[in-house]
Amino acid sequence: MSVSDETNTVSDGILLSDAAAAKVKGLLEQEGREDLALRVAVQPGGCSGLRYQLFFDERSLDGDVLKDFDGVKVVTDRMSAPYLGGASIDFVDTI
Repeated sequence: MSVSDETNTVSDGILLSDAAAAKVKGLLEQEGREDLALRVAVQPGGCSGLRYQLFFDERSLDGDVLKDFDGVKVVTDRMSAPYLGGASIDFVDTI
């Protein structure tokens, strides 16, 4: 199921705002690496719970969930996907 409105796109649980998608696009253009995807992962954080990671990745792992947000590829491994339902990624520039 996919729902779209004027500011955000929701697709299978992860939300990437238009501002975040624009920032990711800009960073990829600066690097000249439009082949990269934004990988969102969840790792055990010891006694402090879970640790969330966002990084650019060129790899494609078996079982990856790939979503496209206005040309920005967002990839999640199958083990992290259940923890990211309802996750919202945004970008705010306060400077």
